[in-house]
Amino acid sequence: MSKTPKLMVGNWKMHGSLSANAAFVAGLTAGVSGFACRAALCVPAVYLAQMQALLAATPVALGAQDLSAHDVGAYTGEVSAQMLRDFSVRYAIVGHSERRQYHGETDAQVATKAQRALAAGITPIVCVGESLAEREAGLTESVVKRQLAAVIHANGHCISEIVVAYEPVWAIGTGLTATPEQAQQVHAVLRAQLRAASAHAPRMPILYGGSMNASNVASLLDQADVDGGLVGGASLKGPDFLSMLAVAAR
Repeated sequence: MSKTPKLMVGNWKMHGSLSANAAFVAGLTAGVSGFACRAALCVPAVYLAQMQALLAATPVALGAQDLSAHDVGAYTGEVSAQMLRDFSVRYAIVGHSERRQYHGETDAQVATKAQRALAAGITPIVCVGESLAEREAGLTESVVKRQLAAVIHANGHCISEIVVAYEPVWAIGTGLTATPEQAQQVHAVLRAQLRAASAHAPRMPILYGGSMNASNVASLLDQADVDGGLVGGASLKGPDFLSMLAVAAR
């Protein structure tokens, strides 16, 4: 059975400007044509309209960094899944560790957000991961399984349409990276959990996120259950992200 192409997703977090975005996309699309991998950029909500236009004729998909757990209503500052659809958003990150940490998002809220995304035809990128304290206490497996179980329970048969991203919290923006063996160990646990929930588990992408960059991308993507990356800082550097896409397309 031929393997599904790798999926590389850039998460710009709270970075960008109109001029910088245009320059970035110009450089990226000049080099990305013909790559046998899938690519997406998750950008701040204020740039969705600009990026929709810039990416329209490219193979790079547009993604959002979050979405509301509500469909409509008096929720000032929130952006619904249907609103994102108006901008041709294909992917939406849900449950990023920064949302869990700084905004107190619970497993149940993340599961609901995934549900809202799926109902609008948007693929949720469901983030799971443990803190350094949890890893040192030997809780990694129980933490990520608990986080993913909430999403599986809430989304039933639709679970085959999600993307999972393992992001060890201790490796996000710290320069620390899980070794390829550590990443594979957790990805294998997640794959087994997905397999118990869906017959389509083998084709469901499980991404690694946590200081993935141009120097470590090859060793991480060589792991059997690492199907791509959720890339932070390196996705803001055009040449670095392009080189990572080239590795993913091998």
